[in-house]
Amino acid sequence: MSFCSDVKDEICTIENENPCCDKSEAYGLVLFSRAFSPSQISFVTENEAAAEKYVYLISKVCGVPLKINHSPSGKITVNAETAEERQKIRNTFGHDKKELSLRLNRANIENECCQGAFLRGVFLACGGVTDPEKDYHGEFTVQRMNLCKDLEAFLSEVLFEPKSTQRKGYNVLYTKDSESVEDLLTFIGATNSSLKLMSVKMFKDVRNNVNRKLNFETANISRTVAASLQQVEAIAKIRRTRGIESLPEDLQELAILREENPEMSLRELGENLSVPISRSGVNHRLERIMEYARYISQEGEEDVDD
Repeated sequence: MSFCSDVKDEICTIENENPCCDKSEAYGLVLFSRAFSPSQISFVTENEAAAEKYVYLISKVCGVPLKINHSPSGKITVNAETAEERQKIRNTFGHDKKELSLRLNRANIENECCQGAFLRGVFLACGGVTDPEKDYHGEFTVQRMNLCKDLEAFLSEVLFEPKSTQRKGYNVLYTKDSESVEDLLTFIGATNSSLKLMSVKMFKDVRNNVNRKLNFETANISRTVAASLQQVEAIAKIRRTRGIESLPEDLQELAILREENPEMSLRELGENLSVPISRSGVNHRLERIMEYARYISQEGEEDVDD
């Protein structure tokens, strides 16, 4: 099962405490489903629990018993078959035949407690959410433009300002912000799913921080190794041409130590000198050794063995 299916299964188990919330949830379901008109009221889903919730609420709120139909393709549909059934459902929510454009009737969201129930119904009808393991994405796909604008205004009031786009002729409201998706799931009552999303997000954050630190450390190691190789090459050049003894006494011990221990860090080199010095002190002395090797190169002197 998908994460979205889990969310819908979870919110379908919620029992509203107040009759007004039952009405609001039923309204969200019918208004944003496949069809809500005098000629057709239809709900289409792939989620059995959502279809059962649709039938339960329409029967409870509108007094209209409906049947669930299964197609061979896996689609589940619930239809109000008769004109009488459709009229009774529409009248319950204050919609009549004279509507030129279907709009959200705020009278069906009577109280503040009804807002979550209404959006829960809308989510069951046209909502979706991506598995947080893959991405943070929540959306509502709405057929009718004006109805989409009404939902956008509602979301902006109670949760967040969604972004909008069009996909295959449908209007889509969405958010890719993880906190907004968390808020949406919590608002519609999908507490367990919201906690799962937060858990996945925390794990990702920890993993990303670890990766960043590892990358940083790897880059530091690479730079340290490259610098060490350059230092060893410079010391070898000095040994071939003028000899280590040509270096000042304070550099000779460090040059030999670096030659024999190319893997040591600057701090370790400083700690292993006969008179320990700081990391910055080691770095300064190695720079003097490198400068001396560059001077030899410019002079173009031949190897002492020649």
